[in-house]
Order: sequence, then structure tokens, then C-alpha cells
Amino acid sequence: MAEPLGTLTPLSETGQTVADPAQDVRGRAVIDSAGEKVGTVADLLVDADTVRFLSVEHGGILGFGATTSFIPVDAIERVTDDEVHVASAKDRIAGAPRYDPDLADQKPYYEDLYGYYGYPPYWTPGYFYPGFPPR
Repeated sequence: MAEPLGTLTPLSETGQTVADPAQDVRGRAVIDSAGEKVGTVADLLVDADTVRFLSVEHGGILGFGATTSFIPVDAIERVTDDEVHVASAKDRIAGAPRYDPDLADQKPYYEDLYGYYGYPPYWTPGYFYPGFPPR
């Protein structure tokens, strides 16, 4: 049973890359369960070498005032060349627990975030990593 390893790190800050460049979904539009655009994948949040969340920027004007939400990779339904489709509604994503650097390295924050989206945290018994990204 894996425990959270600490603060999730944006892939862009690790010096690492996604093994298969075709799987790097940064910059792609995020489409909600109703087919509406939510925002754009700004980064991939990794724990060790595993992608755990999409960092999605939405709202704002021309990038100013944008809000960042984390979406577990478990919520990804499919990926196309230009889009990442997720199993949550736009308003649900907008209401997700906010990132707080003082809380992000604490187990309760991760539990709340996974629970909000209805997925078990990756350290729970029987957790199965969905693969990234699903095809």
C-alpha cells in the first residue's frame, strides 16, 4: 500500500518527460461530461514518476485570473489529439477543493480531492491505476 510521497510536483518542474511524447496531454482542451470545454491542461502533477492529476486552468481572460483545478487521471474517459475528455461536469470541476501549498503534502488533502471526484486514493488497498492516458 503506497502512501502519499509528499507534494505533487508539476511535471514541468521535474526535468522529466512523459515516456511517450504522444501521451503528453499538456496544452490540450479539457472537455467535461456534457461535451463543454472546461479549460486547458496546464501541467501534469506527478508523485514520484506516476501521473496522478491533471492541472487544469479555467476561467479568466487571456490567462489572467485563471483558476487551477486538479482532476485525478482516474476521471479521464478518453484522449484525442486535441482534447482530454473527463467524467465530471464543468461546475463540479470548478467546485473542487482548491490547491493550497500548505495542505498539498498532507494525506487528508489527497483524500478529499479523490473523494470529491468519487475515486479511491491510490494508496488504498485494491487501487488499480487506470493507465495514462486511456485510449
